[in-house]
Amino acid sequence: MKQLNTEQDLSIKGPTPFAQTYFHGTKADLKLGDLIQVGYNSIYGQQKNAAYIFCTGTLDAAVWGAELAVGSGRERIFLVEPTGQIENDPDLTNKKFPGNPTLSFRSAQPFRVVGEVTVWQGHPAHQLMSMKEHLEKLKVQDIHSLND
Repeated sequence: MKQLNTEQDLSIKGPTPFAQTYFHGTKADLKLGDLIQVGYNSIYGQQKNAAYIFCTGTLDAAVWGAELAVGSGRERIFLVEPTGQIENDPDLTNKKFPGNPTLSFRSAQPFRVVGEVTVWQGHPAHQLMSMKEHLEKLKVQDIHSLND
């Protein structure tokens, strides 16, 4: 887990030289310096107000986040820095995959937008459709996220 001094780190306006940068896929229209915070509708599970926000250390997982995000906005991937403690995402870590190969994390503290990945490749249409069908089956089976 990464612990930051929130009072000091909230004043940082851009990426720091030694900070790990993470990705966040979404359809939200964000700008540099914006804070991504809890309380907005989740793109998974029951889509209620999220108690956590998510980031990943892999571009592929961020692409999934952008592609599966609800809403009509354009799919975007942002570079983010946590402003507080992060932990492994329990929906993926040691449940679907041993360890945390997708480097998926969650936090109740905001993430600061420090950049945007503007050139990236989405998944093939058949693979995206298969993932959406899988998520729909989970809904029908009343299987929900541990993050709800």
